[in-house]
Amino acid sequence: MSKQKNVNVTADVLVIGGGPAGAWAAWSAAKEGAKVVLVDKGYLGSSGATAPGGTNLLYLPPDKELREAAVQARLKSGGYLAEADWIHRVLDQVYINLELVEQWGYPFVRDENGTPMRDHLQGPEYMALMRKVVKRAGVKILDQAPALELLVDEHGVGGARGLLRQDEGEWEVRANAVVIATGGCAFLSKGLGCNVLTGDGYLMASELGAELSGMEFTRRYAPSPAYSSNTRSRLLGWASYYDKDGNPLNGQRNGDFLASKLLEGPVYAIMNKADTPEKQAILRKSHAIFFLPYDRAGIDVFTEPFPLTLRYEGTVRGTGGIRIVNEQCATTVNGLYAAGDAATRERITGAASGGGAFNASWAICSGTWSGKGAAEYARAQSRSASERNLQPAGRYGLRKQEQLANEGEPVDTRELVKAIQDEVLPLQINYFRTEAGLTESLGRLNELWPKVNEQQPETATERVQAREAAAMAATARWMYTAALARKESRGAGLHVLAEYPEVDPNQQYRLLVSGLEQIVTRPESAAPAAANDASAVQSAVKEVQAG
Repeated sequence: MSKQKNVNVTADVLVIGGGPAGAWAAWSAAKEGAKVVLVDKGYLGSSGATAPGGTNLLYLPPDKELREAAVQARLKSGGYLAEADWIHRVLDQVYINLELVEQWGYPFVRDENGTPMRDHLQGPEYMALMRKVVKRAGVKILDQAPALELLVDEHGVGGARGLLRQDEGEWEVRANAVVIATGGCAFLSKGLGCNVLTGDGYLMASELGAELSGMEFTRRYAPSPAYSSNTRSRLLGWASYYDKDGNPLNGQRNGDFLASKLLEGPVYAIMNKADTPEKQAILRKSHAIFFLPYDRAGIDVFTEPFPLTLRYEGTVRGTGGIRIVNEQCATTVNGLYAAGDAATRERITGAASGGGAFNASWAICSGTWSGKGAAEYARAQSRSASERNLQPAGRYGLRKQEQLANEGEPVDTRELVKAIQDEVLPLQINYFRTEAGLTESLGRLNELWPKVNEQQPETATERVQAREAAAMAATARWMYTAALARKESRGAGLHVLAEYPEVDPNQQYRLLVSGLEQIVTRPESAAPAAANDASAVQSAVKEVQAG
C-alpha cells in the first residue's frame, strides 16, 4: 500500500526556507495576522548553516557614538557599497529582536553585573527555540519539503510547489506573497550545515525575472579539518602551521597564507600557542564545537598535528544574492520577498562579509522585515491566491523522464554536479582569480548549462538533486560573469582579480546580474530601483505559458 500523500494549502504568505531568516519571516508575518506556511528542505530547527554551530551577532547598546563608529567602520571595510541608514536599521532591529529571544527563553550568558551578553547565540538552542516560537505563532510547518518551483500569473508570484520526502508525495501552497529564505549556495562543498544550500532560491526568483546583486563577492573559503565538515575555525589563530614533514610554514599570515600553502602540498596545524592548561580550558569552553571532530579522531590539537583544508562557502559567507529594492526586502517581482543569505547583503555589508555578526544579524532583521512586508502585501490583494490562474514557473532541471525519452543519452546528475564543482571549488580558479582563468571556466560552465535539462530524474530524491544541479550551474555562471565585469579588487578579499589588484573609484557601485540563457550585467545606478518591474514578470509568464 502506497503511503503517498499530497498537500494542497492556501495561505496569505509562504516562506521557503527554515533557517533563522525563514523562521523570523514566518513569525513576523504571523504576528501581522497572516495565515502562514513555512516549507523547509530539511527540518526547521536543525537544517542549514546556523543550526549546528554558534554565531556572533552585531549587538550594540543604543549609544549614538558607539553605533556611528561601527557604521563607519563597516562602510570602509565594505568598499563603500553599503548604506549607513540600512546598517543603523539593523542595529536598531536586532537589539529589539534579541530582547524578544531572551523573553522567549534563550539562556544568554550574563556578565559579572548580571547583564545578558546578547552578542552570541548557540545554534542548536537558538533554532530549537525558533521552531517553538514559529509553531506557537500558528505557522503551518512542512518539514522535509523541498520547493521545486514558484507559481506565477500576470500579477506576480502566487505560491510554490514541491515534494514531500517522507510521504512520497507533493505539496502546493497558493499564497499571494512568498518569502525566499533558502540560504546561499556552497556547491555541496561539505561545509558544516551547507548540504541544503545549493542556490535554489536564486534560480526560482530568476525564472521570474528577478535580478541578483553582489555575486562577484563570493571568493570565500573556510579552514576545516581535511576529514571533517567543521568550518568553525576561529580558534586557529592559536595554531602554528607545518608541512607534511613537520617543517614550520613561515610567511605573512594574511588571507592568502593557507590557500597558497595548500597549493604547495598538505598543511598541518598544532594549536601550541595555547600553551597552558588554563588557556586550553578557556578555548574549549568558548567554542566547544571546534574540538568535536578532533576529539572524535583522538587528536589532541594542542600537541598533535592535524591536517587542514579549505572548504568553499560561496554566497553563504559571501555577499551576493537576490536584489532587494525597498525596506521590506521586496524584489522586482510583485509579491516576492527575499531574506537572509538568499538576499544580497550589500546594503549592510557592502563588499565585505563573514560568518557571523552582520550576517547573523541580517538574517534576523531581513526575516522580520520581509515577513511583515509580505503579510501587508498579501492582505492588500483583492482576491485569494486560490482564485488566481497560476502556472508553475520552473524551467530548468525539472523535465520529466517521458519528456526526454526520445532525446538521446540522458545526463547523469552526479556527473553534472561534479563538473560544476570542478569549475567552482578549485583554489586555482575561484580563489586566485585571473581574467583568463575565469573566462575559460565560464566558457565550460556555459557549455554545461544546456545539460541541466538533459537530466532524467525518476525518484523524488533525484528530482530534488536535478533541480539543485540546475541552481548550482546558474549560480556559478552568475558569479563568474559578475567577477569578470568588475575589473578591480574590492571587498576585504571577497573579490580579487589578479590583473586589477587595486580598488577603482569609478566602480564604486553595486553590480547586478540577470538572465539564465543569456546573462547580462549592469551597474545598479544605471536604472532606477523599481519596486515592481512588471515587464520582467510578464516576460517570465509568457515563457511559462509557452511551455
